[in-house]
Amino acid sequence: MISQAVELILGSKYLTALTGAGVSAESGIPTFRGKDGLWNKYKPEELATPEAFANNPQLVWEWYSWRMSVVFAAKPNPAHYALAELEKAGILKSLVTQNVDDLHERAGSKKVLHLHGSLRVVRCTNCGYEIYVSEPIKVPPLPRCEKCNSLMRPGVVWFGEMLPKDVLDEAFSEVSKSDVIIVAGTSAVVQPAASLPLIVKRSGGFIIEINPNETPLTNISDVSIRMPAGKALNEIINRIRESHF
Repeated sequence: MISQAVELILGSKYLTALTGAGVSAESGIPTFRGKDGLWNKYKPEELATPEAFANNPQLVWEWYSWRMSVVFAAKPNPAHYALAELEKAGILKSLVTQNVDDLHERAGSKKVLHLHGSLRVVRCTNCGYEIYVSEPIKVPPLPRCEKCNSLMRPGVVWFGEMLPKDVLDEAFSEVSKSDVIIVAGTSAVVQPAASLPLIVKRSGGFIIEINPNETPLTNISDVSIRMPAGKALNEIINRIRESHF
């Protein structure tokens, strides 16, 4: 399967990638839907919805402060570095991620589209003013906007919210040009991200799925690698180095 993936990657004209929580899990960031997932400890509607934030901003911010501390302390793993190396070599054209961490960027990736926002961004609930944070937000006190003094919120997409249109449009544009897509560490159930590989497939392209578990995408994938993303992508990049660099 690794050899088939390498062949498709090296033969691609416009390679893209879609990554999910499984990629970050190998850096110690809990997934949402795995057996050790975050949502097994908390109910999503208690923490990651606009209603939850309106009802109890203190609780929501305490949880996001903890999430920030976990994410900011985490380090990129071989999956992040392999994808960054593919981009640097001019093979990978763009990377779409469902993850709200910045591990792809810290590994060296430049063209990263964050469908679900970023924990590095904090946004005003009133005027939309955004700041980039290098350290976790400490609460209390709850963060206030320096422009209008309204409550600030994490710069992520919550359940029930629309994805940022500009990012989503660019993601669809990228995959519509793609002839091969790597889908790594995603459950392939969350829309609209789950539909991105289907666009590649419908236009005659190929799907390389990397996931320890089967997903709804497995049956239509051209190559399906049942391995953690870090191990699989590390093997792939090593083979590509031998034959290409």
